[in-house]
Amino acid sequence: MLKYILAFVIAFLLTCVFTPLAKKIAYAIGAIDVPKDERRVHKKPVPLLGGLSIYLSFLVGAIIFVPKNSHILGLLIGSTIIIIVGVLDDKYELSAIAKLFGQIMAAVVVMVYGMRINVISNPFGDSINLGLWAYPITLIWIVAITNTLNLIDGLDGLAAGVAGIASFFLFIVSLLNSRDIAAILTIITAGSALGFLPFNFNPAKIFMGDTGALLLGFILSVISVEGAIKGAAAIAIIVPVLVLGLPIFDMIVSIIRRSIKGMPIMQADKGHIHHRLLDMGMSQRRAVIYMYIICIVLGISAIVVSAGNTLTGILVISLVILLAMILTKRMNLIGLNDDRYRGITR
Repeated sequence: MLKYILAFVIAFLLTCVFTPLAKKIAYAIGAIDVPKDERRVHKKPVPLLGGLSIYLSFLVGAIIFVPKNSHILGLLIGSTIIIIVGVLDDKYELSAIAKLFGQIMAAVVVMVYGMRINVISNPFGDSINLGLWAYPITLIWIVAITNTLNLIDGLDGLAAGVAGIASFFLFIVSLLNSRDIAAILTIITAGSALGFLPFNFNPAKIFMGDTGALLLGFILSVISVEGAIKGAAAIAIIVPVLVLGLPIFDMIVSIIRRSIKGMPIMQADKGHIHHRLLDMGMSQRRAVIYMYIICIVLGISAIVVSAGNTLTGILVISLVILLAMILTKRMNLIGLNDDRYRGITR
C-alpha cells in the first residue's frame, strides 16, 4: 500500500510543480480562453494547456512506478498523441473531425500494442468472446470515454475533480480484482488530476482545456480496458460504466437532446447537468460539489457491484438506471420545447 500512497503523492506534487509552467507556456503561445460573449460562464481571459501538467506528472509517475510492457508503451504513445491534438486544439481550435482522427489514431495505437476488450462477461451464462469485434468495440469505447470528460468540462474544477474521483474508485476496483498495473496507473491518474484542482477550482487560474480533458478521458478509457473490464465479476463490464457514470450519462442525454432538436450532436449547447444546476440557482462551487457527490455515490455503487454477486449487481444497476431516469425528467435534461440551450458554449 505504501507504493500506492507514494505514487499518488508524487503525481499530485508534480502536477502542482508543472502547472505554473504550463500557464507560462499558454501565455507565451497565446493559448488563452477569451470569453467572446455573455453566454460564457467565465468573464475574464483564462490560460489553457493545464492538461500539459497532468500529462507530465502522469508520464513521470508511470516511468517511475509502472512495470514496463507493451501495454504501457501503447498507453504512453497514445497519450502523447492525445496531448498533441489537445495542445493544437487549445491553440488553433481544430475541427471536430480533426480531433476525432487524432483520437482514433491513439486508440489504434493502444490496440496494436495489445490492449483490447476481447471478452465481455455474461451474468446469465458463459462469457462472450468478441473475436474480430474486439477492435471496433474497443475503438468505440476509447473514443466515447475520451470525449465524455471534455463534454462536462464546463465549470471550474469539474472535469479534474470527476476524473480524480473516478480514478480513485477504479483504483479500488482494480485492487479488488488483483489488477496491480491498473491499480498503480489509476492512483497516479488520481494524483495527477487532483493536483490540478488547487489551480482550477473556482475561481480558476488556468483551464485544463482539451489538452487535459481529452487526456484524462483517454487514460481512464484505456485503464478500464486493462483493469476493471477484465475483472472476474460476472458483470465486470458495468463497473467502469458506473465509475464514469456521470460523464457517460451527460453525454448520452446530450446526444438524445441534440438529436431531438435537430442539432448536430457535436454542437455545444447549455443543456448539460452543470448548466441546469446553475439555472436552479446554485453557485459554480456548489454545483461542482453536488456533481462530485454524485460521482462518489456511483463509485461506491461500482465497488458494491464488483465485490457482490450477480443479483446484487443487477439490483444496484437497476436502482442507478431508475434514479437516472428521475434526474432526467426532474432537471429537464432532454430539454423538449426549450430553445434556451441552443448554441451555448462554456
